[in-house]
Amino acid sequence: MTNVLIVGAGPTGLTLACELARRGVDVRVIDAGTAHHRDSRGKTLQPRSLEVLEDLGVVDRILEAGVTHLAFRKYFNGQHVSDADPFDGDGPTPDAPYDSGVFIGQWRIEEILRDKLAEHGVTVELGTELIDFTQDDDHVVATTSGGQRIGADYLVGCDGGRSTVRKLLGVRFDGHTEQVQAMVCGDVEADGITRDAWHQWFTPEGAIMLCPLPGTNAFQLQATPELDDRGEPLPPSLDSFQRLFDRHARVPGVQLSRPTWLSTWRVNVRMAEHFRVGRVFLAGDAAHVHPIAGGLGMNTGIQDAYNLGWKLALVAAGQAGPGLLDTYEEERLPVAAWTLEITTDRLRHVLEAIKEPGAGVEAAATPAIGRGYRWSSLSAATGAGDPAVLCAGDRAPDAPCIDSAGEPVRLFQLYAGPRFTLLGFGPGSAQALRDVTAKHQGLVQAYAVDGDEPGLRDRDGHARRAYGMTDDALVLIRPDNHVALVAPARETAAVLTYLDGLHRGYKAETRMAVFDDGGRKSSQ
Repeated sequence: MTNVLIVGAGPTGLTLACELARRGVDVRVIDAGTAHHRDSRGKTLQPRSLEVLEDLGVVDRILEAGVTHLAFRKYFNGQHVSDADPFDGDGPTPDAPYDSGVFIGQWRIEEILRDKLAEHGVTVELGTELIDFTQDDDHVVATTSGGQRIGADYLVGCDGGRSTVRKLLGVRFDGHTEQVQAMVCGDVEADGITRDAWHQWFTPEGAIMLCPLPGTNAFQLQATPELDDRGEPLPPSLDSFQRLFDRHARVPGVQLSRPTWLSTWRVNVRMAEHFRVGRVFLAGDAAHVHPIAGGLGMNTGIQDAYNLGWKLALVAAGQAGPGLLDTYEEERLPVAAWTLEITTDRLRHVLEAIKEPGAGVEAAATPAIGRGYRWSSLSAATGAGDPAVLCAGDRAPDAPCIDSAGEPVRLFQLYAGPRFTLLGFGPGSAQALRDVTAKHQGLVQAYAVDGDEPGLRDRDGHARRAYGMTDDALVLIRPDNHVALVAPARETAAVLTYLDGLHRGYKAETRMAVFDDGGRKSSQ
């Protein structure tokens, strides 16, 4: 018997497993594959996902293995037109430490996450295919292809767009799949092509792109399919890749070789009707698939796992009631719906943009994901701070501070780990910090910011600006680094009510204590 059984060992399943294992939850990960793949697949991690991976303790390995600020080098009809960096800006800021996505093959991300998971004593069980499961009010029993029966408190399907878990649940996967093959993909080597840019060749008839994969000699190839005499797409092959390159890139003498991954891609826009049925959950591509525009697929799955992980962990530890798990669908299903809509729109936009010289796939750039959950029942309305700067449900910003020993520390470093964090801005919050930590020891860690007692010093006022604080106030941060509640400094009851609700058995329909503009308690 295990606490959580995860089906699928891609980035979503591994992120969830790492999140649970580091919190002491007994977890097993099974995967139908007989070996770990080495395909590039999803190749871009967005800045918000890097924040998640920092919390898991692997971002340094990711940054070392990948590359940031990769130039998008665009050609039209064989002529170089321009270079662009879609992440080009003013660089990292105190509240947002990652100013660029990271280009890195999916296989390498999975390898790093598996290594981290092994540090927690958990390994992926390969060649273990889920074929059936049953569930009742108390547990789930899964059956594998080898006849193994695995009992678990909860089961999470992270097994991709063709999810067996979703099909066994009978959950509808609403949307559409275009029958026309939109793109061929592969990992190949290419002599004579520089590795300092993502090369994008466009012609009125089609396109081919080669993106260097860090730590290898390979490039990820994406191209318009080659058609046969009947106008039907040809299957991907090295010979076809070479013909497509010669036709669209028009760079003589370049030879493609050593294909290690050959695949096709169709426009697929679908979302599960539900992300939870009883004790079974869906995450990542098992819950939603969408166009590749903007590179959000893998990132959305990672953030699904980050959202679900802390909730499962609190319930497994008896620190929250099972009703807390209802907020996974409440929070992540709208994000998935937004992602489907925005990526569909951006794909349409980029297909039009690349018909003109100088445009490339950066035309599909999407707004940052992981923006927050203001609509959630876990987000208590604020009675302090500036709501134009930060509201409950928003991503919690980073900020540089000085700790009680006089050493520099970032808020993200303090947030890392399995607990809620309570920030008390100003001396007026001192009593609330003491009362909350006394009652919820082990669930909450508390820090005074510019208080009378030893704590954190807000370096150059960055924390107050990022959190919109002009007066003394309390800010409760969720374990997934989103703001749970903002309240006036002496409103200890607001924080206790919130945490007591989790501890007693939070229900999604519960309305948290909130405040009106005058700081008076009201109902929501």
